[in-house]
Amino acid sequence: MKAVLQRVFSSSVSVNEQVVSTIGKGILVLAAIGPDDSKKDVESMASKVLKMKLWPDDNELNWKKSVRDIEGEILCVSQFTLYASTKKGNKPDFHGAAKPEVAKELYDHFLASIRAQYLPERVKDGVFQAMMQVSLVNDGPVCSWRANSLSASSGHASDGHKPAKEDLLE
Repeated sequence: MKAVLQRVFSSSVSVNEQVVSTIGKGILVLAAIGPDDSKKDVESMASKVLKMKLWPDDNELNWKKSVRDIEGEILCVSQFTLYASTKKGNKPDFHGAAKPEVAKELYDHFLASIRAQYLPERVKDGVFQAMMQVSLVNDGPVCSWRANSLSASSGHASDGHKPAKEDLLE
């Protein structure tokens, strides 16, 4: 699984010019499911989303508070394009992403895991497989890329790249 976490003042998702979800201060999570991902992978990512220290404390010391600590909101958007590869030219190849039916099941489990560990009413999402317009007001900007799925045989992510150690969840 791959995810991009962005600290935001606000964010919203629209489909066909209709707003389907909106949040205030919190995290926008662009999430992608890989073909080798499991429920354990998405549960681990859900935990990481909730525990990442992206905000300063009351003394303005950076990286001290999580979204849970600030009682922020979370907007999750399915983003299979995080698995794009351009190894064979300039046209993105998305074969590194999980098939839609597998991705949907694990993405729903990811959302359920976040909601189970936090306040369900503060966790919103977009529309799976829809063309969405995502609006956000970055805070910082603070943006973090996470990955936690490795192929057991190669030690590489399913896109063939070896993630940096700090990008892997433990």
